Amino acid sequence: MTQEVRQDSSDKLDLLPRIIRISWHDLFSSLVPVVIVSIIAIIIALHFLQPAPPSTISISSGPEGSVYRSFAEKYRTILARNGIKLEIIPSEGSLDNLKHLTGSGRHVDIGFVQGGVATGSDISNVVSLGSVFYEPLAIVYKSYKPIQRLSELNGKRVAIGPDGSGTRFLALALLKANEIQPGGPTKLVDLAGEAAVDALNKNQIDAAFLMGDSASLGVIREILHTKGIYLFDFMQADAYLRRFRYLSKLELPSGVFDLGENLPSQPTVMLAPTVELVARSDLHPALSDLLIEAAQEVHGRATLMQNAGEFPAPLEHEYKISTDAARYYKSGKSFAYRYLPFWLASLADRVVVMLVPIIIVLIPGFRLVPTLYGWRIRRQIYRRYGELMALERATLEPIESNDRAELMARLDEIEKSVISGKIPGSFADETFVLRQHIDFVRERLAQTDTE
Repeated sequence: MTQEVRQDSSDKLDLLPRIIRISWHDLFSSLVPVVIVSIIAIIIALHFLQPAPPSTISISSGPEGSVYRSFAEKYRTILARNGIKLEIIPSEGSLDNLKHLTGSGRHVDIGFVQGGVATGSDISNVVSLGSVFYEPLAIVYKSYKPIQRLSELNGKRVAIGPDGSGTRFLALALLKANEIQPGGPTKLVDLAGEAAVDALNKNQIDAAFLMGDSASLGVIREILHTKGIYLFDFMQADAYLRRFRYLSKLELPSGVFDLGENLPSQPTVMLAPTVELVARSDLHPALSDLLIEAAQEVHGRATLMQNAGEFPAPLEHEYKISTDAARYYKSGKSFAYRYLPFWLASLADRVVVMLVPIIIVLIPGFRLVPTLYGWRIRRQIYRRYGELMALERATLEPIESNDRAELMARLDEIEKSVISGKIPGSFADETFVLRQHIDFVRERLAQTDTE
């Protein structure tokens, strides 16, 4: 008898570890949904995660000595402060820059493009970071007296810039509006900048179209000091604006180029397209912010042609303003880029993108795991209660001895499954209450036997 008691005590002690240990199957089953949802969230985050910005980008500028080239040099200095190397790719001007950007020329990331030159080009893969400056058209000519209309250049020798330049594009458009076209009596010469000015001084040409993509304001100022050379005054400026929507009218006061010699000698109206900083649509957002910031430093000051703070501006013309640029003009730099070095802000930006699914999914998900785990354990207990209630209902009717023995055997199996089940210690109360209910049903069966 004593040996049987000891054996029973030993069996109970052996069952104790089973009661207090974790049901790894149920825990794993509880974790699986959370892990799957978290993996999906991380995959989605990785899809939208931008890679680190490249350390080198390229800009299509213009020929040596042009305003475009001068501005590109300033951009290079500013970007270098943030560890970004800017490669300057020389070009013939705006039209050439656009070809590089749209893939029909050398691959570049950004470029200065004059308004109006996109006619007939596929610009679906480029966006604008904003208009950055006016590019006034200066038409200088040699004459005994000022001329009032461009049509008076008919039959003359006129320098309109080389192929690929914005100067040539605009010159041909304005001359065509005055019924002057290639192949006619007017000789159109492919000269620009200082070469055109030199030809004008040597009487090799009669007029020259000069713009920022091929000449600087210094070149224009210098040529106006030559006796007999005039700066064309667009008296029909408003009419030109109606026909060429990408042009703006600039009214220059007398003496703006040289106060001492009062050049020009009277108020002069010039026409000017705006130049946009155009980029490929896949430009990294961090670089977009950095470039607009550089544009503000380079183009934000007052000049002879613009007021302070007038540029850069999100003026949408031919090119769609990029979403990153629109966001920057509306709210400025993000918090990280405002207070951290560029490389560190870029890293922080990407880390935040990865942390979002962890914060939103993983943390609440893991807090839900104990609830799911508890639900699975209780479900096992409730399943036994269902079996137990079915047995108890059987005691309400007369039971044959053979049936009673079968019911007792099933009751023993239920109790054995409860005892041998992997139930954590935190659920011991529910487990022992269940066993009390098993004893209660067993007593009911026994009373039925006695009856």
